[in-house]
Amino acid sequence: MSENAFRFTKIGADGSALPADAKEWEAVLDTTTGFMWTVAEKKVTNWKKADAAAKAMTAGGFDDWSLPTVEQLFALADRTRRDPTINTDLFPKCKSDWYWSSTPYAPSPGGYAWNVYFSNGYASYNGHDNHGFVRAVRAGQ
Repeated sequence: MSENAFRFTKIGADGSALPADAKEWEAVLDTTTGFMWTVAEKKVTNWKKADAAAKAMTAGGFDDWSLPTVEQLFALADRTRRDPTINTDLFPKCKSDWYWSSTPYAPSPGGYAWNVYFSNGYASYNGHDNHGFVRAVRAGQ
């Protein structure tokens, strides 16, 4: 079994850990980083809405979700995969598209923010008015 097989734990609607073969789960705990991720995602029309959408999410019995930093989100990219570059056994609906982070782009923090592109697993910045997806994060156990 691969090292990644033990890195992630499926989390049920009540916040409890589930077996790896569970058919329904709402969140995924990364036991390496301690971060918990929503399985659900949402497409939004701009960065401000991305932040609001992340904070409004509820999953795994928790309501303290937020928009991840680019470093947090980038850690989910699995570069042994493509289209999307993420473990689709855990995140089956992940799009090969841009996902927003909370990290502003330093040269223009009022107009741009970092994203992770899950088609090929790289990070870049986009203008705040661009469309993108939201995958929320929270501190785990």
